[in-house]
Amino acid sequence: MKVRIGIDVGGTFTDVVVIDQQTRRLIGQLKLPTTHSAGEGVALGIVSALRRAMSDFSLDPEDVTFIAHSTTQATNALLEGDVARVGVIGVGTGIEGWLAKRATRVPPIALTARKSLAVNHRYLECGGRGERGGAGEFIVRARGVIAELAAEGVEVVVISEAFGVDQTEGEVELAAEARGAGLLATSGHEVSSLYGLRVRTRTAVINAAILPKMIETAELTERCVSETGIEAPLMIMRSDGGVMSVGEVHRRPILTMLSGPAAGIAGALMHERVSDGIFIEVGGTSADISVIRDGSPTTRPARLNGHRMYLNTLDVRTLGVGGGSMIRVRSEDERSILDVGPRSAHIAGLGYACFSEVSQMKGATIEIVQPTPRDEQDHVVIRTLAGERIAITTTCAANCLGIVDADQFAYGNRVASEAAFQLLADWLGGNCSATGIAHEVLRIAGQKVAATIEELMAEYQLAREQVVLIGGGGGAASLVPFTGDLMGLEHRIARNAEVISPIGVAMAMVRDTVERNIVDPTPEDILSVRREATEAAVSAGAMPESIEVQIEVDRRRNLVRAVAMGTTELRRAESQDRPADRQDGMSDPYLAAARSMRLPAEELVLAAETENYLVFTGTHRSKSFPARWGPPRRLLRVIDRTGVVRLQRGAARVTVTRFYDVEAELGRAAEELTDFGDAGRTIPDIFIIYGGRIANFSGLATLEQVVALAGVELRSIDPETRLVVIACPRNG
Repeated sequence: MKVRIGIDVGGTFTDVVVIDQQTRRLIGQLKLPTTHSAGEGVALGIVSALRRAMSDFSLDPEDVTFIAHSTTQATNALLEGDVARVGVIGVGTGIEGWLAKRATRVPPIALTARKSLAVNHRYLECGGRGERGGAGEFIVRARGVIAELAAEGVEVVVISEAFGVDQTEGEVELAAEARGAGLLATSGHEVSSLYGLRVRTRTAVINAAILPKMIETAELTERCVSETGIEAPLMIMRSDGGVMSVGEVHRRPILTMLSGPAAGIAGALMHERVSDGIFIEVGGTSADISVIRDGSPTTRPARLNGHRMYLNTLDVRTLGVGGGSMIRVRSEDERSILDVGPRSAHIAGLGYACFSEVSQMKGATIEIVQPTPRDEQDHVVIRTLAGERIAITTTCAANCLGIVDADQFAYGNRVASEAAFQLLADWLGGNCSATGIAHEVLRIAGQKVAATIEELMAEYQLAREQVVLIGGGGGAASLVPFTGDLMGLEHRIARNAEVISPIGVAMAMVRDTVERNIVDPTPEDILSVRREATEAAVSAGAMPESIEVQIEVDRRRNLVRAVAMGTTELRRAESQDRPADRQDGMSDPYLAAARSMRLPAEELVLAAETENYLVFTGTHRSKSFPARWGPPRRLLRVIDRTGVVRLQRGAARVTVTRFYDVEAELGRAAEELTDFGDAGRTIPDIFIIYGGRIANFSGLATLEQVVALAGVELRSIDPETRLVVIACPRNG
C-alpha cells in the first residue's frame, strides 16, 4: 500500500493523517501537542507525529509517496516580533538611482505593540552594466557595504534594484556576494516579478526577516524525515493552498504565511470536492471563513499591519468565535447574556460541560470569572462540589439543543449539557429555560458568522440561492448547521471534518504563480509567462507531465498572472480517481446537477458529455416576489461521473466540436457573446472539455490570446478527440 502523509501544525495540536495514495481514503489520524517551546521548535512535534504515524499504522519508508506539513511559524514570527535583523542595499544608475535610493528605504514596520522591524539601509550607485562582475570598483564598494551591514548586526541582506525584475543579474550577483560574506540574502525579483520598487522591497524585507528561522526549521525537519528512510521529498504548505519544496522555503518563506487556513481549504477542495461554496473551518477559539469558486479559493493581496505586500494569500476572514467560545454575562444586577467569545475554554485551561459527567453537575453552582488577566471578569463557568471549574461553550449549547449528530467530532453528553444550561438559566432567573439560553448563545455566535458570510456574498456577488456552507474543523457541528438555518442557506459538514486541514496538506498539489506587468500583452507574451510558471512549478517539486496552467489577464492593471499546478507523482486518469463513499446521495451526476441547480432531475437538459464529464443546462424561475415575473435564469453545471460539480455558471453556449474546427468554433462563440460596453470589448469566458481535463481560458482579454493558449493546450491530442466548448458571458 502506498500512502500520502499530511501534518497540520496548529496553535495547540499537531494533527497527522495517512491517506491511501490510490483510493484517497483516510487510513488513520493522530493528534499530538504542538511543540512551540521545545528547543527544536515545531519541528520536534512534526517529526514526533511522523514517527508515531509510521509505527501506529505499520508503515515502511518505501510506502510513503508524499509527505507535507503546514506551518504557523512565519505568521507567528511576525505576530510575535521574533524576526532577524535586515539590511537593504538599493541599487540604481542615473534616474533609476534617484528612484532606487528613495524607494528602497523601508521605514520601520510595526509587528507588535512593542516590537517593530527596523531596516538598515545602504544605496549603491552603479555607473552601468559594464561595471558589474569580477572585482571591479562597483563590486569592491558592494563588499564594503556588506561588511558595514554585517558589523551593524544584520543577519539577512535584501538586494533591490530599480527594474530588477527585467534585469535580474545585478541582484543575483550582489546576493551571491552577501552569501559569500557569511550572511543570508534575498532579492526583490525572487519574491515578486511585478513593477513597484517600494512594495517589492518591502515584501522582500518581510521575507528576509523570517528567513533564518524558517530555514532552520525546514532543514531540521527535512533531515529528520530523511533519517526515517522516507525518500519522498518533504513539501511545505503555501498560503495559496498549494505546496512547495524545502528549497523554495530557502528562497521565499513568506509564501507559507496563512498556510494553516490554506490547509483546511485544500481539504475542502481535494477531499470534499467542493466546487463552489463558503467554507467555514471552526476550531476551538476561532472560525476561518473563505469563498471557493470554480474549484479554486479566492485570494487577495496580503497586508501586514496595513502595509501592502506583493503576495497573494487566501481571502480568509477570521472571527473570534469557535466551538469552545465561552459565555459572557452582564452584571449580577442585570443578569443577561452579554456576548459569546472571543475567549475559549481551551485558552482558559477549562474543560467543556458537554464532555463532562452528569454527576459533576449535581450540587454545582455558577461562578463569574476572569479567565486570563487580559479578560473582563464576566465569563461564566460551573464550579463543581469538588471545586473544579468547567466552561459552558457553544459546543455545549449545540449538544443541549440536540443538533450535533452522534458521529460528529463535537458530539458530547446531551444530558450534562442540559444540566449545565439549566444551572445558567436558574442563575439568570426570570422565565429563562435551558434550551432558550442555549438557543440565545448560538444565535449570538451564529450572527457573527452570518455577518461575515453576508459580507462575502456581497463582495463576490454570490447568488444567495446557490450558496452552500461547508463546515470543517472539530467545532464545525457546533456553529455551521445553526448558522445555515439562521440564514436560510444550504449547509453540510465535511467528511472527516475534524482533520480536514491535515487531509488538505496530504492531498495538496504543487503550486506556483508568476505575475508580470505587460501593457497589451500579445499571445507570445502570455505564452512566455505560461512557460515561466510551468518552470517555477517544476522547480517547486512538480512533475512536468502533471502540470496544468491557468492564465488571467487583467487589462485594468496591465497584469498577466499564470498559476501552475502539478503533483509530485503522476496520477491516474481523473475518471479512476474515485472519492470515498458519500452518504448524501450525491454520487449520481444527475442528482448532483439537480441538487446544485435546485431543479427536478426531469427538468435537466444533457447538453453534452465526454468520457469523464456531463454538461447539464436548466432554467430556473424564482418563486419569490417580485422576481417570479422577471426573466428565468439559465444555469449550467459540469459534473464528473463521480457526482462532483466541477464548473457552474449561468447562461452559457455549449457546442461539441473536433480539434480541426475548434479555432472556428471559438471565433463563433466570441462573435456571439462578446460584450461591447463602457469598459470596451469583453470576450466571453471560455472552457474546453476533453478527456479528463477542463481547460480554463476565462479572464483573457482577446480571442487571439484564447486561440494561442488553446493551441498549446490541445497540441498533443488526437485530431478526432471530442471537444466540448463552453462560452459564458462575463456578466452572465
